[in-house]
Amino acid sequence: MIRPPLPPFTRESALLKVRAAEDAWNSGDPERVALAYTLDCRWRNREECFTGREAIIAFLERKWARELDYRLIKELWAFARDRISVRFAYESRSVDGRWWRSHGNEHWEFGADGLMRRRDASINDVAIQVDERRFLWASGPRPADHPGLTELGL
Repeated sequence: MIRPPLPPFTRESALLKVRAAEDAWNSGDPERVALAYTLDCRWRNREECFTGREAIIAFLERKWARELDYRLIKELWAFARDRISVRFAYESRSVDGRWWRSHGNEHWEFGADGLMRRRDASINDVAIQVDERRFLWASGPRPADHPGLTELGL
């Protein structure tokens, strides 16, 4: 399977890769998201470390069962050859109705086929009030005219 854009990345191709990842995550579909990763992709997400697409799918199913109304924005931070770093924020509602904004950084490493073979994520959560929400689009991809993190002052 080939997943363009392929490394080595240019600024333009890295931006496309970041937006494709954001759109996939905003779909809320674990199987769709998992297709961007190698079969043996290594993940670190907060305190969890695991390997492989099946583990990625299981993780995302657990995640989105407790993080409701999930909306994510990713922003390119840096890129070189086969690596991309992003900063991101997402808003979600817990099952008890509390709203959260989670901020983080991810470092990605890709194979020649454009599939991600490593993902390291560090994330911090901040409780917010419903009137502090900024990611207010309908479920699915962020609209093209919706501001990014820098424009939102995040």
